[in-house]
Amino acid sequence: MGNELTGTAHFGKRKLAGRALLETSELLFRPSDGSPRVKIPFSAIKSAKAIDGQLRLQTADGPVSFDLGANAEKWCHKILHPKSRTEKLGLKADVAISLLGNFDPEFRQELLATTKNIHNEINPASEIIFLLATSTKELAAGINKTAKAIKGATALWIVYPKAKKEITESDVLSTGRKSGLKDVKVVGISPTHTALKFVLPLDKR
Repeated sequence: MGNELTGTAHFGKRKLAGRALLETSELLFRPSDGSPRVKIPFSAIKSAKAIDGQLRLQTADGPVSFDLGANAEKWCHKILHPKSRTEKLGLKADVAISLLGNFDPEFRQELLATTKNIHNEINPASEIIFLLATSTKELAAGINKTAKAIKGATALWIVYPKAKKEITESDVLSTGRKSGLKDVKVVGISPTHTALKFVLPLDKR
């Protein structure tokens, strides 16, 4: 899931193998040798070019490049022309949404700019359900309510904080799958939160 690739990164004269992850508003690199993770926010990128399979970035901290092969052009385009959060989440005009949890005002305003058909409880007509879970306890309680409400092609986005021991990606994946749902997409919706999309398997619709 997501835009994740194995490759080599060049930080000045330093060369590291690892995995690069392109999220909504930042690029992450996890070195294979256990070195600290590198995070490059799009806002810190002064220029981006794709040359001979290499993604070359000029950042506030200096030049960085990644050997990505045929994917270099694609990643460069996404950095220079990032999709909005609502586009990544598949929102369309007037789509019916159920919003469950204490989402931040900025996110709510972005949703309202696309659709006014938003409900703060589970609505049977909703095509998309957003569930915010900040702990495994909240996740379990939320899944018990939402999984039963999912019918047809309804999408459930579980939103959870990054790098918190109270809830991890593994917790979200296992809970969703145990509820009979299939994970199909992951989106980093902010520097602090990730969203995992779940749907009913085709044979259960």
